[in-house]
Amino acid sequence: MTGHLGFQLEIGQPPILVRDQVYLQQAGGTRARAVLVAASAVSVLLPFLPFGGIVGYPLLLLSTLAHEMGHGLAALLVGLDFDSFRLYADGSGVAMIGGQAGRLSRAATAAGGLTGPAVAGALMFWLSSRPRLAQRALMISGVLMVIACVLVVRNVFGLVFVGAVGGSLFFVGFRFGVGIAQFTAALLAVQMALSVFSRADYLFTRTAMTSAGAMPSDVAQIAELLFLPYWFWGFVCGAISVGVLVLGLSAFWKNSKVPSQDPGSLNSVI
Repeated sequence: MTGHLGFQLEIGQPPILVRDQVYLQQAGGTRARAVLVAASAVSVLLPFLPFGGIVGYPLLLLSTLAHEMGHGLAALLVGLDFDSFRLYADGSGVAMIGGQAGRLSRAATAAGGLTGPAVAGALMFWLSSRPRLAQRALMISGVLMVIACVLVVRNVFGLVFVGAVGGSLFFVGFRFGVGIAQFTAALLAVQMALSVFSRADYLFTRTAMTSAGAMPSDVAQIAELLFLPYWFWGFVCGAISVGVLVLGLSAFWKNSKVPSQDPGSLNSVI
């Protein structure tokens, strides 16, 4: 078989086929950005489609899941206990945190929920930049959700939803091709990012209304633990969320960047 292959040779190292590598990077980077554009278009059009409400409902629940898991993970990071989590059909949720900690630790736990969807979205932006990375991310996310069902999810609706989503993500990552996995990861990233803005009113709410009853909102709890009014902490958490999303998009852009090197300028041999 004959063909033109560019190569680069360094003493003590095997030849590296640079031209093919550049072409593959260009194709992968272009595909990643096309996938993100497609996921964004689907997210924008979803509310206007006949079945948009049906698809949008589980996506709403996913943002609640990210919010409550944000509380739980933040609690674990500051030395508290993530006792349980309940997800309700109306889109609300409650994370039960135990243990003793100072004001800053408890405030950080409250803020962890407010920034949870942004962190989840940023991670998915980064992971969706590479097909194989996205595929592994879906499988790992699925496994983690099933583990969460065993360890912390404590109501029937939550068990059914989190278990079903976890199983679905693992199945998509394991059974389908990398292209579908990459699109799924990008869609989740866009949806988490949109939820930061579509549910931003909660950042400026004093009282949270859930199926478990009325309780102080996260920002109200932060204000009580620290100082300054609750709406100030709403602005702070909102700014942090936007900053985290920017970092995630920057990581996506960097990983999917098309090489500027012209492969035609490389030496070639037959």
